[in-house]
Amino acid sequence: MHDTTALLVELGSVILGLGIIGRFAGRVGLSPIPLYLLAGLAFGEGGLLPLGASEEFTAVGAEIGVILLLLLLGLEYSASELVTSLKTQYPSGAVDFVLNATPGAVAALLLGWGPVGAVALAGVTWISSSGVIAKVLADLGRLGNRETPVILGVLVIEDLSMAVYLPLLTAMLAGVGFAGGSIALLIALGTVGFVLYLALRHGRLISRAVSSDNPEMLLLVVLGLTVLVAGVAQQLQVSAAVGAFLVGIALSGEVAEGARKLLTPLRDLFAAVFFVFFGLSTDPAEIPPVLLPAALLAVVTVFTKIATGWYAARRAGIGSRGRWRAGGTLVARGEFSIVIAGLAVATEPRIGPIATAYVLILVIVGPLTARWTQPAVELIRKWRGKGDGPAATPGEPGVVPAARAAAAPKEELATSAD
Repeated sequence: MHDTTALLVELGSVILGLGIIGRFAGRVGLSPIPLYLLAGLAFGEGGLLPLGASEEFTAVGAEIGVILLLLLLGLEYSASELVTSLKTQYPSGAVDFVLNATPGAVAALLLGWGPVGAVALAGVTWISSSGVIAKVLADLGRLGNRETPVILGVLVIEDLSMAVYLPLLTAMLAGVGFAGGSIALLIALGTVGFVLYLALRHGRLISRAVSSDNPEMLLLVVLGLTVLVAGVAQQLQVSAAVGAFLVGIALSGEVAEGARKLLTPLRDLFAAVFFVFFGLSTDPAEIPPVLLPAALLAVVTVFTKIATGWYAARRAGIGSRGRWRAGGTLVARGEFSIVIAGLAVATEPRIGPIATAYVLILVIVGPLTARWTQPAVELIRKWRGKGDGPAATPGEPGVVPAARAAAAPKEELATSAD
């Protein structure tokens, strides 16, 4: 079969299959993400029917999926809200680091991987998946919930921390001295600071320059600008996801609203491709030998992430239900963990399979904990005779109806979520 023909057949089959899977997940009330991942495992390397012709296209599509997920997440909030979130959430970020990086570091040392392996595995267990969580929040209609800004605050601190962590890890892996590592770190921090400055001081000018009454032109300019900034950020040792997020917060008002409407279908398509690609790049044969240690590490860090979200939401004055929802939502790991493992695998090959198994477990469990942690806690309390009363409805304080949250500008959404 001709290469182009095979590519079209494979892509058509994959996209059609994703549509069917998504409809099935919607019918049974589940997030489609775990099913996308299992489909990727079935048709990836070592799976039932490996896909070869579309592999390169799928890899690029997966990268675009992460970029669009973070861009749409950034469009929900303004630069001033981001800075406020960083100022108020940094204690939660510190708790997040201690609770979730420590299990990975301890596990690596117990496995005899040494300091570099400990730093790498600590990063794998520390960072939640912004891409998965952004999709889960949208799927569950929680973008307007009162705990959502808290969740995003923790994610933003994690993502921005990658601007410090990744250059340091790269320097350690390469055996670069203190001077070389310091230069890489300064470049990364300078890049993030510069983009934040532009967003805060000149966000309106950027929005005005991007604005267009023609939907086609607006789509092309916003998408092109986002991909360009993401690429430059990646080149400067800042993640492409952080670059895309910063573009999103730099846009505001009608531009942000118009871009959100135009890009949402593209985000959904390429986000599905991202989750499938994650499964495609995993050889199922590598998972069974490391499944037990990966599962033990996953169980520990499920509880540490739930504790992180509970603590962060409590600091924000959010009620019990919102605290448990925040904790359950933060459980998923994904793209950053895989990036970290990919950097470290040349120095410590044993980190690859265990990181893959660990992320695969939590990227499947994460959407489930996001949905069921709070109902499970309420069920346990009711069983023990300590029920909290009826669940919150969309009309109660602290919850914005999903339809209104989707239609409201960023400024209104932020006000209603306080």
